[in-house]
Amino acid sequence: MLKVMAFLVKRPGISGEELVDYYENRHVPLILSLTPPPARYTRNYIQRDVTAEPRDDVDVVTELELADARAYRAWAAVMYAPGSGVADDEAKFLDRSKTRGYTVIERTS
Repeated sequence: MLKVMAFLVKRPGISGEELVDYYENRHVPLILSLTPPPARYTRNYIQRDVTAEPRDDVDVVTELELADARAYRAWAAVMYAPGSGVADDEAKFLDRSKTRGYTVIERTS
């Protein structure tokens, strides 16, 4: 199993609640409509603690699990193909210039 984690930053002017609402109710349905879903597609929304110093480095950690690198490349090719609408949709709620994605090896104890 291949696991990819994407670290996403919301666009300026979008509240945390608006981010969650748009991602869950507009973006996720778009993603799921384009190709069979990954084995796992999880969105983790950072909860801002009012006592903590504000940070703007990440708002969402998205996890994708696919069978292998080949399956991921095929999935990504559909997601970011011209005309898919994914990049345009992301620009509505994310600062795409700050998106970072990594393939990770998960260890559980």
